[in-house]
Amino acid sequence: MSDINARKLSLAILREWEESSKFIDSVIERKCQATGLNGRDRAYVQNLTLGVIRNLSLLDDFVEKLRKGKISSETRRLLYLGIFQVLLMRTPDHAAVNETVNLTKGKTRGLVNAILRRCVREKEVFLRDLDLLHPSDRFSIPDHIYSKWENQFGEKTAALIAAHSNKPANVTVRSNPLLGGLTKKDLSEVNATQIDGYEDFFEVQKLPLEALNSGRCYAQDPSTSIAPCSLNPQSTDVVLDACASPGGKTAIIAAKMSNQGKIIAADVDGPRSDRLNQNLERLGIENTEVISGDLRDEENKLKNKKLLFDKILLDVPCSNSGVFRRRPDAKWRLLPNSTKDMTKLQLHLVNSILPLLKKGGHLVYSTCSIDEEENTGVISTLLETHNYLKKLDEVQLLPSENNDGAYAALLG
Repeated sequence: MSDINARKLSLAILREWEESSKFIDSVIERKCQATGLNGRDRAYVQNLTLGVIRNLSLLDDFVEKLRKGKISSETRRLLYLGIFQVLLMRTPDHAAVNETVNLTKGKTRGLVNAILRRCVREKEVFLRDLDLLHPSDRFSIPDHIYSKWENQFGEKTAALIAAHSNKPANVTVRSNPLLGGLTKKDLSEVNATQIDGYEDFFEVQKLPLEALNSGRCYAQDPSTSIAPCSLNPQSTDVVLDACASPGGKTAIIAAKMSNQGKIIAADVDGPRSDRLNQNLERLGIENTEVISGDLRDEENKLKNKKLLFDKILLDVPCSNSGVFRRRPDAKWRLLPNSTKDMTKLQLHLVNSILPLLKKGGHLVYSTCSIDEEENTGVISTLLETHNYLKKLDEVQLLPSENNDGAYAALLG
């Protein structure tokens, strides 16, 4: 498939994403499958599309500087694609301009051509001025999110978080010891580097496809290991992973238990449970039973089983503020007042799960958020309303070169 068709597909993906409430990953996956893209062209579409979304407000600022007055949504999308290629993707100027203009219909062609050619002429000025922008503008972080980061972490750390959140994540995998793990040959072929402080995690230059397909490794960020490590499951434990899909944390728990003991992995009916089943089977997980359903329901399957657990991992739905580099559309979904509804859901989930914990057992509450309201705020409320609980440990990771942001608190 040619680059021009890949650009056309990126335009269609952006159009559908903007005009719907769909997650960008699902739109990209469906569109790429429908067109039968090979790996190279799929990667190009993904990099171009996610690059635009990652830098959306910055690109909007460029458009406003290059063109005064109203333009249609479609024209604006075309300009996003062209300007991103010229200024941030470093595509050769002629290709970025000509191929974007070729996607344009009717009288708008002249306008798009003129704006993009002006962008090329003024490229050095735009690039020079990038470092003068406020971090929220430079890295396209909504103001209401960035102000929280400044309040929580200070100006310097907030700027670092914004920079890391704007970069595409490195490709990382976890070697799966239950099926033999990655061999020296595997590691050499993908130029793997062990990630400091994270056992079995490697940064790779390309995915080890055979090892992935056979379950000897799993594409996973190191931050996902902090919750299972905090849980510290033993081979004799009965463990609940209460929001388990897609199964990466369940697989770490199973490995720590040497595939012994008993794990119940639960998630809602439908694609999430289906994906969980598929991943656990491929990864050679033998000590785990998957249960589908909403554990907030009074008549859920676990309560009917009258099971109690030694250890519970509750990785709750959250704002995803720690994983913007992997889910760049998440930051555009977060409204200024959305945290209140999110924490209400999180507390509801914990309160629904706590009756399943054995006396003397441990529960790990975890998120992929760096928002204190979803993390320490929720834990503080739980400790106030359940005076028998104590916070035994707590880990907060901020987005960095090596890992996403994540939070885990051990309660007992």
